[in-house]
Amino acid sequence: MPTHRLNSSPAKTQFRLALVLVLVSAATPPTDAQQIQRPAITGFSHVAFYTASPEAARHFYLDLLGLEPGEQPGIYAVGRQRVVALAQKPPEPPSFLADIGFATPDAEGMRRYLQSRGVTVPDAVTSDPSGAHWFEVKDPEGNRIRFEQADVPNKPQPKAISMQIIHAGFLVHDRAAEDKFYREILSFKPYWFGGMNEGHADWVALQVPEGRQWIEYMLVDKGTGVTPRRLGVLNHFSLGVPDMNAAEALLQQRGWTPTPGSRKQMGKDGKWQLNVYDPDGTRVELMEFTPKEKPCCSPFTAPHPEEMR
Repeated sequence: MPTHRLNSSPAKTQFRLALVLVLVSAATPPTDAQQIQRPAITGFSHVAFYTASPEAARHFYLDLLGLEPGEQPGIYAVGRQRVVALAQKPPEPPSFLADIGFATPDAEGMRRYLQSRGVTVPDAVTSDPSGAHWFEVKDPEGNRIRFEQADVPNKPQPKAISMQIIHAGFLVHDRAAEDKFYREILSFKPYWFGGMNEGHADWVALQVPEGRQWIEYMLVDKGTGVTPRRLGVLNHFSLGVPDMNAAEALLQQRGWTPTPGSRKQMGKDGKWQLNVYDPDGTRVELMEFTPKEKPCCSPFTAPHPEEMR
């Protein structure tokens, strides 16, 4: 019986190999991480803090900052965002930070994405009567982080000192652990870092991946004691203003007077800022959108936020 030999050309061999690879690839289902893409994170939906003095907080947000009351007591509108003052005892005193919310067009998609990356998530999103969909996770430092999908109208707010929460800062002991969550999983991007002294980072700013608002690590060495007063400085949020002189004048018209800890000043990032404090000691930092001077420590590496009208 004659022996049959396969006399294939190199081109035919390459073709058959390519065909085999295609068939194997088609027969192998992709992993969850390959299937699930991260939905957009466009900015803040809200910041929430506990308050022991709800009436004083109402006066602070409505009368001094000029924000509009929201649909429920303790909610104050900032453009399409909101500040929430929860009239309840903090579960872990002395921190008054309750949660930070990020806006996304697909809450369920975000829940499934985080689950595919090994983050502990709830079994399902929560749907509110208003039509909002949301869920919460905890970052490596234990901060409650909410992802929220909602259609929020931009209503007129003629008295508001600001129409945008541009950043939120919080105590961080382990920068590397936080980076794994915010940078590696959520794709937050570097914006700026700096410190009280050149060459030392006390603050690290990371912008949301599909927007210009940012979070701010307030770095504190592990084992360092933090008083309630200092924690109120570290756990804070910032309202963007186009002109600090105008914002300062408006505050003074409404009864505010500067003090050593609450006055207009040039920040290390080259932006004018002014700190005011709510009745519980939480710092609300008014900040101009763009720098007027060269920042210390590092250059900006992403676009600045813009005024929302």
